[in-house]
Amino acid sequence: MKKVKKKPEEFEVILYPLISEKAVNMIEKENKICFIVNKKAKKEDVKRVVQDQYNVKVDAVKILNDRRGRKKAMVKINKEFKADAIATRLGVV
Repeated sequence: MKKVKKKPEEFEVILYPLISEKAVNMIEKENKICFIVNKKAKKEDVKRVVQDQYNVKVDAVKILNDRRGRKKAMVKINKEFKADAIATRLGVV
């Protein structure tokens, strides 16, 4: 019996935006926004979903696993767009 790999469309990529003092500082100073993402999500998946959902251009995505066992994605938004506009729509700021 073969193991079937699930496609990114089959699971929720972005679970929720991260709201912390450090995350808010990143929005204001570095034009980055943080999300908690699915354990199976890859950088390409996160980039595609953010660009599609929020109509922005993404420069880079960094992913790390934190001590709580969550997978964090820090998304660098292109300078043509504002991360705080996305954060306002999400209710973060």
